[in-house]
Amino acid sequence: MSFVAEFNSLPLPSLVKSSLAANAASVRESLSKTKLSLADFANLISPAATELLEPLCVRSQKLTQQRFGKVMRLFAPLYLSNECINNCAYCGFSRDNAILRVTLSIDEVKREAAALREQGFRNILLVAGEHPKFVSNNYLADCTRALHGEIPSVSLEVGPMETDEYAPIVAAGADGLVVYQETYDRAIYDRMHTAGPKKKFDWRLETPERAYAAGFRRLGIAALFGLADWRYEAMSVAAHADYLLRNCWKAQVTISLPRLRPCAGEFQPLTQLADRELVQLVCAFRVMFPDVGLVLSTREPAKLRDGLIPLGITMMSAGSHTEPGGYTGAGKEKIHHTERGRIIELAAGASEWATPENRATNATGQFEISDDRTPREVADLIRKLGYEPVWKDWDAALTA
Repeated sequence: MSFVAEFNSLPLPSLVKSSLAANAASVRESLSKTKLSLADFANLISPAATELLEPLCVRSQKLTQQRFGKVMRLFAPLYLSNECINNCAYCGFSRDNAILRVTLSIDEVKREAAALREQGFRNILLVAGEHPKFVSNNYLADCTRALHGEIPSVSLEVGPMETDEYAPIVAAGADGLVVYQETYDRAIYDRMHTAGPKKKFDWRLETPERAYAAGFRRLGIAALFGLADWRYEAMSVAAHADYLLRNCWKAQVTISLPRLRPCAGEFQPLTQLADRELVQLVCAFRVMFPDVGLVLSTREPAKLRDGLIPLGITMMSAGSHTEPGGYTGAGKEKIHHTERGRIIELAAGASEWATPENRATNATGQFEISDDRTPREVADLIRKLGYEPVWKDWDAALTA
């Protein structure tokens, strides 16, 4: 049975209702357990649990240090392309957005990776919009192969593929695949995705299983908070992680906790996940899944990220750019402007992004980051808090 079948049978709305009705006694009971159920997780993300946030944080911190030690793994996203054939209301790369686009060549990807390596990174996430003309599995395999000699850990966050399409990318050296379901609410998912292959909810939901079958040893999942009720999304992510831990047990599982950020198209969040609720959610995931990696990106402000370091987060991005060529300016000579998927020539001075030579200074990013500190500044802060920044995937180093 795939996760789609299990997901369809889960009483998620009932669990959310039970979460809203939970009391302090049920929260304390769930917090005292060593192995939690989805019903216990519902208690930990309940309004009642906000009054017990301190003991929840203490338990989360203790579990994190027991399982992971006092370390923080650092990674950087490397955007390959912002071309996309999907229309997603909340995404800066959405096909109909009038933005500046580019796809990097293999040499340009190597330039970007070299700049990240110079900053210390040995763990890179390759990110791209979904466009088969520009971002094929052969292109992704070539990018991975070009980097793997210098970058021990290469992961991908790209459009879903079939298992046999993933296989050559794994063979080229990729070890992880990240896929956000975006929202687990089918009605909202359908409303947010108006065109393109991303409209297929079930196809996307089964992506981690196909990736596992292809040989990826790390599977990353997430909901994008700001689209549907955050407790429903959290329950869905927890159910998905539980399924992967039971059925894809040879792979490590990570959970990201992204919140919507401003982007091209000016989409406004439909729901809110407050800072205090995000802290509660991080700790609830840690208590529910002691051995799962929890990932926090530069979407979040520096002060909040710093506060979450001791509480359950095990992996952070730093110094991120969300546009292709963002680290070195690679690809700027071939940037083009698109409207509704068509390339539009820019007249002189027609765009604030145009230079006197009609060349764009940079492609459009997927979203605005919030923490703009340099990687070294982030690493120094991690050390100041008594933790050790880790730039390299240790098991890849041991098996090299």
